[in-house]
Amino acid sequence: MGNYRPRRRTLGALATGVALSGVAASSGWAAGRGEATGTKPTVVLVHGVFADASGWNATIASLQYTGFPVLAVANPLRDLAGDSAYVSGVLDTIPGPIILVGHSYGGEVITNAARGHANVKALVYVAAFAPDEGESALELAGRFPGSKLPDALVFRPLPGGGTDGYIDPEKFRDVFAGDLPSARTRVMAAAQRPGAVEGLGAHSGDPAWRSLPSWYVIPTADNVIPAAVQRFMAERAGSTTVEVEGASHVVMMSRPDIVVRQILAAFRATR
Repeated sequence: MGNYRPRRRTLGALATGVALSGVAASSGWAAGRGEATGTKPTVVLVHGVFADASGWNATIASLQYTGFPVLAVANPLRDLAGDSAYVSGVLDTIPGPIILVGHSYGGEVITNAARGHANVKALVYVAAFAPDEGESALELAGRFPGSKLPDALVFRPLPGGGTDGYIDPEKFRDVFAGDLPSARTRVMAAAQRPGAVEGLGAHSGDPAWRSLPSWYVIPTADNVIPAAVQRFMAERAGSTTVEVEGASHVVMMSRPDIVVRQILAAFRATR
């Protein structure tokens, strides 16, 4: 990875919500807002399963406040090849540099979608899968103990074949978003977008992280992708890593400030 060597630091859990003005006042934001000269990259955000693009809302607002163009892609969540091709097609329409960010299964998608796009300058993994060639999300999730997802899934068959997977609403908060208020997670559980089980079991291709610098946000209380799995993937990819103590799988919702700081770090290192 050249000069990009893995680094890890741990942040103590603070308040779960961060007001935009508070984020803007932080040292990272002050620096980011001062870097107004030149063309800023488009930050492309790719969500994972059991969620939608609205999970990035706080991240989007903060990035836009700092002057970054942002696009949160509607990941189809059907199959890895098709989802990656869809995101790749979106990247084809964006002129100028891109920072590509993926959450959960969205990390597997960006790992494949970034290939062949010279204007993608960095990858940022947020509680995400960063598979190597031939690996699947399901395989990686079980590589180390700790995931509560398998026992929480509810399956619904699709017309014409195939199966969609949901998280049982009664288990949703504990598994997916334990650091968010229960009133909020009840709504999230009701509105969750399912993922095709076949897509989660598909084998990944040649990973873009082999040729691109990457950054990682690892929530230590992730009950979907155990932190040990994420550390393994981050170290293998040579990612610059930050751990968020006590944060859940939806760290971009509970701690968007940390996610934005990693995106800003990727920007500064690759501009």
